[in-house]
Amino acid sequence: MTVNETHDPSLRSWIDSANLPGCDFPIQNLPFAEFRRAGSDEPYRGGVAIGDRILDLAALRSRSLFEPSAQDARAACSEPTLNRFMSMGRDAASRLRGCLSAALRSEAACAATLQADLVAQADAEFALPASIGDYTDFYSSIHHATTVGRQLRPDNPLLPNYRWIPIAYHGRSSSIGVSGQQFHRPVGQRLPKGALTPVFGPSRRLDFELEVGIFIGAGNAIGTAIPIQDAERHVFGLCLLNDWSARDFQGWEYQPLGPFLGKNFATTVSPWIVTMDALAPFRLPFARPSADPQPLPYLDSPAVRAAGVLDMHLEVALQSAHMRAHGLPPQRLAASNFRHAYWTIAQMVTHHAGNGCNLRIRVADRSAEGTAVSSNLGKNSRCVALEPENAARQILGKHGFRRRQQNHRPHSLAAGEERVAHRLVKGGGRGLRAGQKLVERGVDGLDARGEELIQVERLDWGGHKFI
Repeated sequence: MTVNETHDPSLRSWIDSANLPGCDFPIQNLPFAEFRRAGSDEPYRGGVAIGDRILDLAALRSRSLFEPSAQDARAACSEPTLNRFMSMGRDAASRLRGCLSAALRSEAACAATLQADLVAQADAEFALPASIGDYTDFYSSIHHATTVGRQLRPDNPLLPNYRWIPIAYHGRSSSIGVSGQQFHRPVGQRLPKGALTPVFGPSRRLDFELEVGIFIGAGNAIGTAIPIQDAERHVFGLCLLNDWSARDFQGWEYQPLGPFLGKNFATTVSPWIVTMDALAPFRLPFARPSADPQPLPYLDSPAVRAAGVLDMHLEVALQSAHMRAHGLPPQRLAASNFRHAYWTIAQMVTHHAGNGCNLRIRVADRSAEGTAVSSNLGKNSRCVALEPENAARQILGKHGFRRRQQNHRPHSLAAGEERVAHRLVKGGGRGLRAGQKLVERGVDGLDARGEELIQVERLDWGGHKFI
């Protein structure tokens, strides 16, 4: 993955909104999603974000704009999911990206023709970008693993295998949805403090998890491993992922096999997938601390050491219904960077397929690259439950709002609150966003307290300055 002309910071588009300072979808980004006009019965089809517009890739079938190889990829994007396009591999995605970049530049001769193929993002609704057939959750942040371990196992917070092996578990894909969906507050067993008998009912400690989702593209045959030097050629792109968690259920049920009802009720992903090609300028070297064991040979390569890390700033903010009613903006709750992950994307993919596991990308397997947590302050953690200073309560109290305390932990998400994952771009430059400002609202059906959850998901990729 190398920087090429599509990453040129001086590029401008004939779509004016893509050139505005702070634009999250400049011409250097070009992420993919499945969309249709909101409220219509149109089929979902692939689109590319540019400024505040979507270029309808299905509408381009009558346009003779692309070389034959890119035209095949564009045709695959006309379908109700991006699965076939993603399975065509990185080369096909790169060729289509190059053609789209050329067609959307300010000097493009086809600008007037393509005007009719644009849809305002504000007028669109989104579906999952791919049919997800499998889901693996990696425990990739040593800082988060240590913090959680300290809560659950104070005498042995970090197990000895963590520094040697990418830890993961297989999840369920049936309840993965796109940002904007509604879901009930989860119901399950929890063990009240001091009690000897568990109770069954709605969660009182519902939490978010800021994660980065990895969409696999071209797969591998069963029984065939993926060498680390080839691993990233199997990755199509990245999205923002929220692995909703019922902490009270999780603490009771996680031993010996891990979370179950504490996790299986909902996972949401941003509608836009930022391709690996778009992320080429955000590369950093990978280096393991000298005091730690170095990766085993099958998880090591010169390419990983030279540029295996992605520099992506992530930020979470909280906004209550009270704050919205009084015109108060979201307040930052946590900040981090994906570069703090202990394991790289290539290492996780290689280990996942190390025993010949077939990453069946015909149904777009996706690994949830878990928990990008900063190594700095405790409150830079990825979820409210790990806030040692209870930042959520401090923020809400600062703005004149005090929650109902009965039957509700003060650091879990309450009625009408929003969780916002923001951009944080180094150098004052323009970032690449994989999110869309969409609201997730938990429907009152199983929640005896009548509370709602609202989430707004946004993601920007920092580290490269777009002028």
